[in-house]
Amino acid sequence: MHTAPLLRPQLRAIAAARREREGARPLRLSCVIPCRNEERNLDLLLPLLREMLDALGAEWEVILVDDGSTDATALVMEDWTQVPGVRFIQLSRNFGKEAALTAGLQAAQGEAVLMLDADLQHPVDLVPEMVARWRDGADVVYAYRASRADESLVKRSGARLFYALLNRFHRFRIPEDAGDFRLLDRRAVDALLALPERNRFMKGLYAWIGFDAVGVPYVPPPRAHGRSQFSGLRLLGLSIDGLTAFTTWPLRIVSAVGVAIATASFAYGAYLSGVYLVYGHQVSGWTTIVVALMFFSGIQMIFAGILGEYIARISEEVKARPLYVVKRAAGRGLQPGKP
Repeated sequence: MHTAPLLRPQLRAIAAARREREGARPLRLSCVIPCRNEERNLDLLLPLLREMLDALGAEWEVILVDDGSTDATALVMEDWTQVPGVRFIQLSRNFGKEAALTAGLQAAQGEAVLMLDADLQHPVDLVPEMVARWRDGADVVYAYRASRADESLVKRSGARLFYALLNRFHRFRIPEDAGDFRLLDRRAVDALLALPERNRFMKGLYAWIGFDAVGVPYVPPPRAHGRSQFSGLRLLGLSIDGLTAFTTWPLRIVSAVGVAIATASFAYGAYLSGVYLVYGHQVSGWTTIVVALMFFSGIQMIFAGILGEYIARISEEVKARPLYVVKRAAGRGLQPGKP
């Protein structure tokens, strides 16, 4: 169930307050776009986005974050900073999409912040509906894929398994098929930026902060130019990051399997002792011994790897390195002000 009811009294009160504020002045809207090698897509996206923002009648800013591009993306961004409201932040290297999103959120000054990708798979035509849901009282409006029919069976099955494991034991639920295409109220943005961790799995953080959220379905169009930066291995790594950042059940499985193996070993030992007392000692086959040793050695290595994943994340947090380093910035967007 992706949509949340927007008829509760507190939401009606929020909606009325927002409309009253907008009656006195326009909506202040920030748009955050993380980019990596998107030089050809930006010249297609930004005119469409600018036209849509002007049609909304909002005071707006567009924050372009270059996450270590190796093409001419930075030059295209710098050219666009000549347009009032467009800002450019270039990171010193590729820090990852989560870091680029965080850099954009920290720079955003709007009372609502829109996040979208630069590859035109997040249709700007959906933004007015997202803004309307925000005006109706939602603190978070996220877009979710209406269908995954365009993806392979392996990818669809992996996505279902990932969300099933991620949402298994949580007090909060991470919406399936939802990504970074979403609109956040300023309160939600401030709560998100207050979280101190450096291993940031943004999908989980969006859900963890809570607030009233509503989903909007969409069908992503084909990517305009280039190809996705997320290969199968990177998606697997992102899944591991999400599971270790928001679940502890892998560690509990280690304990449970350890207890089960110890119990089975005790029972088998008791059985062998009984056989020896009744029938005398029998020499076990070497095949059984070798297979058992290889099996338990493999189990131990898997469990050591699970523990290592958590220890590695603890190490990253203890180092307390910054999420990103800014190489340069240009352009001027919204000025700080009270929503």
